[in-house]
Amino acid sequence: MGDFFAKILDWIESTHIREQVADVDFVALFTNPWFIVPFVLLVVYLLYKQSFRDLIVIAAFVAVWWVSGTEYMQTLVVGEELQITKILPVMFGGAALLGFLIYLFFGRSD
Repeated sequence: MGDFFAKILDWIESTHIREQVADVDFVALFTNPWFIVPFVLLVVYLLYKQSFRDLIVIAAFVAVWWVSGTEYMQTLVVGEELQITKILPVMFGGAALLGFLIYLFFGRSD
């Protein structure tokens, strides 16, 4: 079973997905009409369908992506040492967001 996961991890490394996500210029992405037009259409459609849960999930993913590119996140690891005073707010914020999303999916009834 470990060999199976090793092959998956090797494949993910061979695609260079991490580098591609890290190199995305989000300002250029959100000004690119090939991205922003379908994105706005999706948001308008979800508003029309009154699917607020899906809108909140999309907003959470965009927010996490934006926060991961801030200078604060770049300074979490200095050299080879993790800055514990900086990682704790990130952990608690992530736990709160995860708890909220779990509540949205499992705690409420529509």
